Amino acid sequence: MQTDRKNKYGLLGKDIAYSFSENYFAEKFKQLNLEGYTYDNFDLQDLSSFKEILSGTKNLNGMNVTIPYKESVIPFLTKLDPTAAAIGAVNTIKFTEKGTIGYNTDVIGFKNAIEPLIMPHHKKALILGTGGASKAVAHVFKDLEIPFFYVSRQSKEGQISYKELTKEMLQEHQIIVNCTPIGTFPEVDKKPNIDYDQLGAAHIAFDLIYNPEVTAFLNEAKKRGAKIKNGYEMLVGQAEASWEIWHS
Repeated sequence: MQTDRKNKYGLLGKDIAYSFSENYFAEKFKQLNLEGYTYDNFDLQDLSSFKEILSGTKNLNGMNVTIPYKESVIPFLTKLDPTAAAIGAVNTIKFTEKGTIGYNTDVIGFKNAIEPLIMPHHKKALILGTGGASKAVAHVFKDLEIPFFYVSRQSKEGQISYKELTKEMLQEHQIIVNCTPIGTFPEVDKKPNIDYDQLGAAHIAFDLIYNPEVTAFLNEAKKRGAKIKNGYEMLVGQAEASWEIWHS
């Protein structure tokens, strides 16, 4: 591993001052005694300046991607890893001499975080939200052979609206994953608009949000006896998988 020159990494996203990644990797560099390694936020309101960042930032070796650019960043990349191509979303970029390669490590992070919670009775899932992270969650459920519906503001094929979400569906789909940013700090009182009274001890409520530790969504599920888990373990898992990709 090279330590004799600047090694730059970063996070691409919008309004990401809250993100854990910058501090996480700074601490990782410290623990590994890696001098000259930096990890910075590339906080962009849109992607119009992304090409300039790619061409103007020397020694940029790797980048993570978060909301809302996991899908829209793809046209800027040279090629996609097969998993990222199948999902249609990228959260990790590796910079090589031949160009940029997009990967998706959300899959690894989510699968390792959710799988220990799943019991034989957990046969169906609801995915709240339809963004890039939700596609990685869906990919995992396909691998696990767990049927699912996306839930969003509008309905279309394979996707239902919150208004169409019946009591029976909530009772029957005993894994519910929040892939929306609703409830993220500082708007900690907000939560997805579902009938929480239909949740019970047989349910798993998983929130990709990690700040706050217990979101309003998770709190409502917990009050009804559901197993809950936030996105921190998933986040650490995807970050470590990204690090391995950058150094493979």
